[in-house]
Amino acid sequence: MTVALFSGKARRTTAALAVASAGLLVLSACEKPTPLATVTVGSDSVHAEATCYEDGKGLGEKAFTSCMTKKATETIDASTGDTLRIGVDPEVAEDGWVLFVNGRPIDAETSKKTYRTVKAEDILTQEGQPNQMGQAQKVALKEAQLTIGQISGKELAGIWHFKVKRAS
Repeated sequence: MTVALFSGKARRTTAALAVASAGLLVLSACEKPTPLATVTVGSDSVHAEATCYEDGKGLGEKAFTSCMTKKATETIDASTGDTLRIGVDPEVAEDGWVLFVNGRPIDAETSKKTYRTVKAEDILTQEGQPNQMGQAQKVALKEAQLTIGQISGKELAGIWHFKVKRAS
């Protein structure tokens, strides 16, 4: 004759506790996702998590240099007459953010809004060599890397990259 060590109810309770504990263990191993940034042209949108993100803390010079040279994984097509609509999560906007094209700031303006527009022409052209009259010539680019940088104090705390490709 065998004696049951646990009643049916006790076994079910133990099994439920084991499943709940395993679930919590799996969840604790997950990293919190970084805030998203979005670029929209017309009805096409691409979203990306940060390439580098320090949750509101500065990246530091070494990480900044490394992150700025990484290539975008998300691509969107645009013509020079298009407008790019760029959106960031509210927590990014709260700190402020700036835009870079091919590693150079578009302007010195730090935005605290969750949404901003930029002309595709400003992304897909760059100044070339001056002509004979000393005026800078505009050079059309086939593609450019658009980078969003979250500002924390005087440092970047997050970087998102997008490739803007000239539509054929």
